Amino acid sequence: MTPTLIPMQPDKPHESIRLFENDLLERLSHVHPITPLLMWGPISAWLLWRSFSLYELSALPVLLIALAGVFIWTLSEYCLHRFLFHFPANNKVSRWLVFLFHGNHHEDPKDKTRLVMPPTGAIPIMALLYLLFGLFIPQPWIQPFCAGFIVGYLIYDYIHYSTHHFPMRNPVARFLKHYHLKHHHSGEGGRYGVSSPLWDWVFRSDPGKG
Repeated sequence: MTPTLIPMQPDKPHESIRLFENDLLERLSHVHPITPLLMWGPISAWLLWRSFSLYELSALPVLLIALAGVFIWTLSEYCLHRFLFHFPANNKVSRWLVFLFHGNHHEDPKDKTRLVMPPTGAIPIMALLYLLFGLFIPQPWIQPFCAGFIVGYLIYDYIHYSTHHFPMRNPVARFLKHYHLKHHHSGEGGRYGVSSPLWDWVFRSDPGKG
């Protein structure tokens, strides 16, 4: 008896959660994963160029303050994720804003076009943080600081993307993947750090360390 060949069925295209009735706003809520690198990478490089060419800063101090910027990003990432993206909204408008910024990701964590921050959301947040940092960090040092801060942000974005779409077999990468997926699926809450669990451990928001 000749076996019956069953044709392979193509995967059903992913359908994103619609956030806006307006088609233009809806398109702006989606972003290709390479977009942050193409947008913020040159800005970080430009800030470093200004540090050396315009302000003639020495390499070692620039490196140290850029690393400080990366470090401060990890704290900013934690605070944004914990206190803004998981804000305990208690009215219709605030619930919608929380869902717009982050809740939709929890509803559909595999949506490839909503795993990195769209420029429409990242630009105002970065602008506000730049003004905030400017209150404490004088020129010209804010230039390399923000360059490092942006690098930290890019590291976060691509770790986050990878945790949802790549196997991440390196031991450190695999730990970060499992750590973040527990944030999504364990039902325990907490674990707000994505690029690092450091601040969860400092502020005791990792249920596994309780």
